[in-house]
Amino acid sequence: MNQTLFAQALLNPDAPLPPGLVDPEGRPAPKRFSVYRNTVASSLTRVLEAGFPTVRALVGDQFFAAMALIFLRSHPPRSRMLMLYGQEFPAFLAGFPPVAHLGYLADVARLELALRESYHAADSAPLPEAEFQRLLGADIAGLRLILAPALRLVRSAWPVVSIWEAHQPGGVPHLRAAAEAALILRPEFDPHPHRLPAGGAEFISGLLAGQTLGESLELAGAPTDLAAVLGLLISGRAIIGVSE
Repeated sequence: MNQTLFAQALLNPDAPLPPGLVDPEGRPAPKRFSVYRNTVASSLTRVLEAGFPTVRALVGDQFFAAMALIFLRSHPPRSRMLMLYGQEFPAFLAGFPPVAHLGYLADVARLELALRESYHAADSAPLPEAEFQRLLGADIAGLRLILAPALRLVRSAWPVVSIWEAHQPGGVPHLRAAAEAALILRPEFDPHPHRLPAGGAEFISGLLAGQTLGESLELAGAPTDLAAVLGLLISGRAIIGVSE
């Protein structure tokens, strides 16, 4: 049996039965393959539903299920580990005509994907308190911070953090007509997005690129609430080392 033809037929209901697929009596088995194909499609759809619950809530269950079928036919899993299946989903949404009027949807998907990536990222230990105290007397502008592997930054022209918060249990819809950048931190087991103040995204981008604190602050420009951003990093146990 040709594995390529089998894989193509598995996610395409219009594809013919793969050659060589027979029942125990050697007869073609289209019904059995159809059941298996539906099971695979349902399983992948459930993975997407679990990975993008806010997107699902925004478009509704039926629409999401139909959209997921279209997505998975053109984006089959590339790995046996499905924990991060759907990495192409944000880009798919950005180019999917039926949701073109929901400009924020792709960025909400990016945020939810980043939360999953953070959850599955490697563990790390924060910089010890004694090391922080030592740094207070140093020229911190020339320091480079080493950030936790679970940290993620999502920048958007939409209020993505507010949208995400409104769809959490007990969340209250309170959307702001403003762009938002999310700093995703995982101090313990579950990651959480934090809304960054003005200049915060540029500052974090500089740190992620290996720039010094001074260079990152210059990149952020004014006004930047440096204390607030560093406070988030410290409380989120996201600073794991320093280099000079």
